[in-house]
Order: sequence, then structure tokens, then C-alpha cells
Amino acid sequence: MSEAELDLPPEYCHYQDSGCEFSDSCLNCPLPVCVYDQPGGKRSLQKRQRAHEMARLFADEGKGTSEIARIFNVSQRTVQRWLRAYSAITAEEEVPGDD
Repeated sequence: MSEAELDLPPEYCHYQDSGCEFSDSCLNCPLPVCVYDQPGGKRSLQKRQRAHEMARLFADEGKGTSEIARIFNVSQRTVQRWLRAYSAITAEEEVPGDD
């Protein structure tokens, strides 16, 4: 069997694009890389989303660490760690402009 015979046209492939809990469709997923293609991907994404939400509550809504801890059912120390880690990550992502 030649290589050309193995590369079937899309109309002969039966692929059901059922997506996952993050997107209804793999082909329309907003993530740059599938969470299932990265080690610890799903858990890592959930942690980042949680850290982002904690930072939003802290910065935008002015909630304190004790209130955020109650919302997420974690300790105040955990909230402090996540806020510090989140601010470090966002600082690394900021790229200075070409002035």
C-alpha cells in the first residue's frame, strides 16, 4: 500500500468533533494548544483560570484575601500565593513596546 493510499480525503474520514468541557468543537476552540496535548494541561488551565478570577476579584472588585478565600474555599495564604504567582506570570507576558 502506497503512502498516497493511506492519506484519505476528508470525506472518507469519520471524525466526530465533539469538543470538550472547554469548547463545543475542537475546530473552533479558542485555546492555542489543546489542553489534552500538554502534560497536566487540563489541571493547569483550571488553575490559571482560578488565579485569573482571584486577581480580577482582588483588583477590579476590591475584594480582600479573606473574602476571596471564602469564595474559593481555600486559605488566605493560598490566595496570597496565587495572586503573587499570577502577577509574576502577567509581568513576564508583558512585552515592552518598540519605542
